[in-house]
Amino acid sequence: MYWRSSISWAAADTGLLPLPPIVDTAWDMTEMPNIQTDPATDDSWEVAGRRFTSRLIVGTGKYKDFAQNAAAVEASGAEIVTVAVRRVNVSDPNQPVLMDYIDPKKITYLPNTAGCYTAEDAIRTLRLAREAGGWDLVKLEVLGEARTLYPDMRETLKATEVLVGEGFKPMVYCLDDPIAAKQLEEAGAVAIMPLGAPIGSGLGIQNKVTIRLIVEGAGVPVLVDAGVGTASEAAEAMELGCDGVLMNTAIAEAKDPIRMARAMKHGVIAGREAYLAGRMPTRKYADPSSPLAGLI
Repeated sequence: MYWRSSISWAAADTGLLPLPPIVDTAWDMTEMPNIQTDPATDDSWEVAGRRFTSRLIVGTGKYKDFAQNAAAVEASGAEIVTVAVRRVNVSDPNQPVLMDYIDPKKITYLPNTAGCYTAEDAIRTLRLAREAGGWDLVKLEVLGEARTLYPDMRETLKATEVLVGEGFKPMVYCLDDPIAAKQLEEAGAVAIMPLGAPIGSGLGIQNKVTIRLIVEGAGVPVLVDAGVGTASEAAEAMELGCDGVLMNTAIAEAKDPIRMARAMKHGVIAGREAYLAGRMPTRKYADPSSPLAGLI
């Protein structure tokens, strides 16, 4: 699928931050790699008909530059990166362009609506993204306020319904609420992305019970989005049965982002393996590893 565009993303009436005109260009999305796996050992996952091996999704904000961001993506093994449509330069050839560092033929770009506080703003932002880049798999987030960055679920559900009706495939950021998650799925969300804790807080998963309930009730992938601060917390999300984890700040603001990206990769893998293995039952009292019968 080819796309070609020469529109400006920032007409004065859109409410978007000013961006230069998009240069006339084309991407061949058919060149995205086709990952071959052994069916006997395949633990890949699928969203909106697209299959991925890595269960870690990383962001493209807060890094010191695009080069560091690209190095972190490579170290993490991620196959999907989120891109804030309002904030990241993907168009001006006279400035550093994200695509020069993270190849969209190798890494799936997931445009998101970071910074949108109404359904209308989020919908308009993703319409512009699709016109510019041909994207239909997107990440939707509609925030309620700047202090907590918690999602406004009424506006989020409204935006989901409209976007699905227009052919988008939204992966949706939401509260860790099983009822809200099911409503989003029924509205057509292709993935549910409950927060583990407030965005950028690094507090870790605050309510394992509700995340587990969302996982148990979902018929689409569930990915913890926001709040993970270190590798053990990424593992914890996976041990709850989540299909993946999305993070940005935990890697970008680490003292060594590249090393933290590798740690997150292994944390996600370890958590997934532990979930598939099935943990031992917890007990109130000790249970000896060696048999008590036949002692000398």
